[in-house]
Amino acid sequence: MRTLDFGQPMGGIMQIAYIVPDITAAMKHYMPRLNCGPWFVIEHFPLLDAQYRGAPTELDITLAIGFSGSMSFELIQQNNWETPSVYTEVQQKRGWGFHHFAVSCADFDADVAKYKALGHEMALYGVAGVGARAAYMDTSDVLPGMIELIEMTDQTEAFFTMMKTASENWDGSDPIRVLQPPAE
Repeated sequence: MRTLDFGQPMGGIMQIAYIVPDITAAMKHYMPRLNCGPWFVIEHFPLLDAQYRGAPTELDITLAIGFSGSMSFELIQQNNWETPSVYTEVQQKRGWGFHHFAVSCADFDADVAKYKALGHEMALYGVAGVGARAAYMDTSDVLPGMIELIEMTDQTEAFFTMMKTASENWDGSDPIRVLQPPAE
């Protein structure tokens, strides 16, 4: 099994994600308690061809991603709360907090098929601005949340590696770094 440039094994858990009502406040709480940072924020994250439980959706989310060691932590704030989504359904069932584990995929289609064969429905599908596909498989019947499958392209690996590298020997300066989403 190959180790990704940001330290996690291909096919392993690479991220733990949480839904939050206020991403700025959450970053300030998580940073000192999880030794996590700096945070990289993408407002209005572009998720192209987004489908929620098989139907087109117009999600508007802000993401914050930070590293502690080689583990990535993601905070997600949905900006258009009136739009049904994987985030609103979990929040309505359990409240704020843990949402999903993310797993890196060398063969995205095979991994989606594997989870479907295990009986897990695709709850969300989309293509990130860098061109990598992602799918949330609803594993909440057997796990504490969903599994996000992330297609690990060279661009995706470089993006996570950039954030991991910034966290190494980080001195606490510039704790929140706003990134511009890739051009569509």
